[in-house]
Amino acid sequence: MLKLTAADGHEFQNFEAGNVNAPRALVVLQEIFGVNGHMRLVSERLAGHGYHVLCPAIFDRAERNVELGYGPADRDKGLELRAKIPESAVLQDIEAAVAAFGNRPVGIIGYCWGGSLAWLGATKMQKFKAAVGWYGGGIAAEKTLRPHCPVQLHFGEADAGIPMADVEAIRQAQPGVEIFTYPGAQHGFGCEERPSYSPKDCELAELRSLAFFAEHLR
Repeated sequence: MLKLTAADGHEFQNFEAGNVNAPRALVVLQEIFGVNGHMRLVSERLAGHGYHVLCPAIFDRAERNVELGYGPADRDKGLELRAKIPESAVLQDIEAAVAAFGNRPVGIIGYCWGGSLAWLGATKMQKFKAAVGWYGGGIAAEKTLRPHCPVQLHFGEADAGIPMADVEAIRQAQPGVEIFTYPGAQHGFGCEERPSYSPKDCELAELRSLAFFAEHLR
């Protein structure tokens, strides 16, 4: 874990993976379950493709050392913590993570809540060369924001929380954004700890994400 300090003086932990001297970097954003085993696994896997990775513990602003599972009580706890953290504070933490990489090209990728935050990183910051969001439920409400970098989004067609009407609305509002949908895939299809995990869809979405970063992080 690497401790960083945001612009407002808040100190927070980041899970760090990969070679610190890698030529490219990624900010990986958590689900509403904290920087748990799944997020560490994802960070390590992405780092294995030649990235220096930081995964900020965004929940540190409300409660430190949060690692939740995937049961209903865990979800409720995650939603409770998320509600305590202003968007502006989250962006400051992301900004601090980007700054830690120096002058290297940096991408941002997030899952669930982090997928929505990756969209905010692309539209409300100008620090990223590319952004990828997986099943970000909050993107539709912010679909008219203008991205400052190329964006790729991934959604499961059977996601009970993100109707395909929302995805189509995003597509209409953002014709320049690359959007992939996965037939039969549910919310969290990329998480090996969830019942909704779909290995084939996770593998395909990750291959697409990595190809996108390889193209734009130069």
